Amino acid sequence: MNAMTTPPVPASPPSPYSSASFKSNVESHTLSVLVDNEPGVLARVVGLFSGRGYNIESLTVAEVAHAEHLSRITIVTKGAPETIDQIQHQLERLVPVHKVTDLTLADKFIERELAMIKVSGTGEHRSEALRLSEAFRARVIDATITSFVFELTGKPAKIDDFVELMRPIGLVEVSRTGVAAISRGPERM
Repeated sequence: MNAMTTPPVPASPPSPYSSASFKSNVESHTLSVLVDNEPGVLARVVGLFSGRGYNIESLTVAEVAHAEHLSRITIVTKGAPETIDQIQHQLERLVPVHKVTDLTLADKFIERELAMIKVSGTGEHRSEALRLSEAFRARVIDATITSFVFELTGKPAKIDDFVELMRPIGLVEVSRTGVAAISRGPERM
C-alpha cells in the first residue's frame, strides 16, 4: 500500500501576528499625538488602529492649545517593538498629525488616570471600604447610607488594585478617564 505524503511546505518568515517571538515581546507603550482640533481627526486615528488590527488599551483626547486649534491624543497600546514603530510611522503620515512621541521610550514621563468607583455596603463592609480608601488616598465624593463613590487618581495599576479590593466588599461600577501622560523636564512634546 502506498501512503500518501504531502509535499513539504516552503519555509516563509512567520507573520508578526502569529509568531511566538511576537507574543513574548509584547510591550505596553504610551503614545502622545499632537493633532489639529477639527472634526474627523479622532476617527482617522482610531481607524488607523482598527483597520490594521491594533488594539487601543486607553484613549484620551483634549484640546491643549485653543489659539492654535491643537489637541493631544494619548493612546496606550500593546505590541512588539516593531509593531509600535510601525504604528508611530503610520500615525506620522496622517495629514492632521503634527507630532507623535512614544513617551515610553523617553523613559521620563508621568502618567495618571482618574477613576470614580461606586461601592455599596453596610456595617463591616462599609467600614472596610473606608479603611481601604484611606490607604489608597481615594476621596469620598458621594455618600449615601448604603453606598460610596470614591475618586481615585494615580497610575492605572493602582486603580486596578483598588478596584480588585472593592469587588468582594460590594463594587457596583467603575468609570475611568483613561491615561493622561506628559514627559518630565522643561522640553516640549
